[in-house]
Amino acid sequence: MEDLIISVLKRALIAGTPLLLGTLGEITAERSGILNLGVEGMMSLGAISGFMVTFATGNPYLGLAVSVLAGAAFSLIHSFVSVTLKANQVVSGLALTMTGLGVSGMLGKSYIGRPLSVKMMPVELPLLHRIPFAGEVLFSQDIYFYLSIILGVILWFVLRHTKAGIAVRSVGENPKAAESQGIRVSAVRYACVAVGGAFAGMAGSHISIAYSKSWIEGITVGRGWIVIALTIFAMWNPLRAFYGAFLFGGIFVLQYILQPLGISPNLLAMLPYVTTLGILVLYGIGRDAQRRMHAPAMLGEAYHKDER
Repeated sequence: MEDLIISVLKRALIAGTPLLLGTLGEITAERSGILNLGVEGMMSLGAISGFMVTFATGNPYLGLAVSVLAGAAFSLIHSFVSVTLKANQVVSGLALTMTGLGVSGMLGKSYIGRPLSVKMMPVELPLLHRIPFAGEVLFSQDIYFYLSIILGVILWFVLRHTKAGIAVRSVGENPKAAESQGIRVSAVRYACVAVGGAFAGMAGSHISIAYSKSWIEGITVGRGWIVIALTIFAMWNPLRAFYGAFLFGGIFVLQYILQPLGISPNLLAMLPYVTTLGILVLYGIGRDAQRRMHAPAMLGEAYHKDER
């Protein structure tokens, strides 16, 4: 029984890792006031770029690095449209998703059915992995899991306790006041969207390099949209994103646990997305609800410098 529990928890953490990475990135972007619905496209592009580099070089760590750069570079399209051109952020994000899915599908056609010869293997932390129960669950994971935990704590600390974090939050709450204090609103928003893209690219490469070790079109299967919901679920707090992401990871794993009970696989496959819709419905009740959940005041709003 203990082995089963360990296996389920470990798989939940693995399934939740790309969700956590994507959510941390979206929190960063949204804290600056930029709503980026292009997470699914950035994750998909990160997945194919990381897979292609790993396939060609046999080095999954190089694939990880390239996926981070690809996600950050791709996100700059959204920055330019939303920050510089001040266009509708929802439309721009949706266009980014469609473009990312299309480009990744085109690039990945020749890789379908060709598994990687190497895989991002679990790394056992010295001594810690020998701790009963917790050692097997927490300290025998791949590098993506450890990075997600470390980066999440760093992001929380930066947003909460540093001048850079105050600048980001100020831009998301009141960009006019932030600018009066010498903060370059556009520069902060560009940087935050790029960081969000880097996280999304990393999340995508986890799926193709460490999780499935293969490429299929649509490999992200809607995880980018779940990330959007998790950002709200976490109330834009990186620490809350931890249990939100791993809870959803457990919901993904639950599909496979319940299948032997005779429940329809199609019904089980709906679980993560039904939960996502429930969160979005609760969030969409009204602006008062959004304020109680501590949403950035200027989220999704373009900043016009000359407005009074």
